[in-house]
Amino acid sequence: MGDRGIPKNWRHMNGYSSHTYMWVNAKHERFWVKYHFKTDQGIDFLPQAEAERIAGVDADYHRRDLFDAIQRGDYPSWTLKMQIVPFDEAADYRFNPFDLTKVWPHGDYPVQELGRLTLTRNPTDFHTEIEQAAFEPNNLVPGIGISPDKMLLGRMFAYADAHRARLGVNYKQIPVNRPQSPVHSYSKDGAMRVDNVTDPVYAPNSKGGPVPDPERYPEDAVWHADGDFVRTAYTLHKEDDDWGQAGTLVREVMDDAARDRLVSNVVGHLKQGVTEPVLELAFEYWKNIDPDVGKRIATGVRS
Repeated sequence: MGDRGIPKNWRHMNGYSSHTYMWVNAKHERFWVKYHFKTDQGIDFLPQAEAERIAGVDADYHRRDLFDAIQRGDYPSWTLKMQIVPFDEAADYRFNPFDLTKVWPHGDYPVQELGRLTLTRNPTDFHTEIEQAAFEPNNLVPGIGISPDKMLLGRMFAYADAHRARLGVNYKQIPVNRPQSPVHSYSKDGAMRVDNVTDPVYAPNSKGGPVPDPERYPEDAVWHADGDFVRTAYTLHKEDDDWGQAGTLVREVMDDAARDRLVSNVVGHLKQGVTEPVLELAFEYWKNIDPDVGKRIATGVRS
């Protein structure tokens, strides 16, 4: 509903990991991290009315804008900045650091600049390079691991499973998905397999087949858990709630003009056929985030 939810184009928006991941350094020390890809083009947005107009007449607007920018040599870039938290500090941090709906305030853990991502080439074949691309958060390199983020744990299985259904079990042998470094395994068969298997196809064996190298690549991007494993909500940390960070965004990050656009956008959507009792629940929702914004939204809808 806010400005950043209606980006002018993909070049003028940030990208975030949202999920918490783990990094392990050369000393085998573990850290929790979040990725921030900050646009070097600056943040820009579309007014709601213009966004609705474009959506109705030009479904390829964002894709073409990115393609045309790269084609003319105006290569878009994003600066990678990281938030890094020592492993043990997560346990009693004021917010649950693994809750996908929460951010880590930069005052607690400032971002650190790491590098830059620049797009310099358009795909030459849409099917082979775009439609067959398979991104998945479980595709990790040594030194990067996952966290207890419940949504991330679900996606670790779900994304790869969707790719197997869409592209086949050997989707990682498709050139656009193939690792840059060779991968040695005892995987075999399956539809559309391209790589020849090793012989024999079992391990351990006495034929000189590939073997794990735990000294070079130790399994140290791990974490432990205790207590009962149950299907339940997160255990709340001392400042966890459903409204606090959203209220901070509305009151302290947005300026007056951004709040005005937020109220206008929400009012416009709620007027499009939302009825009781859902309407009253929406008013309550926004009043919990910020009483003044909630009141303005209710007044705008009722007027």
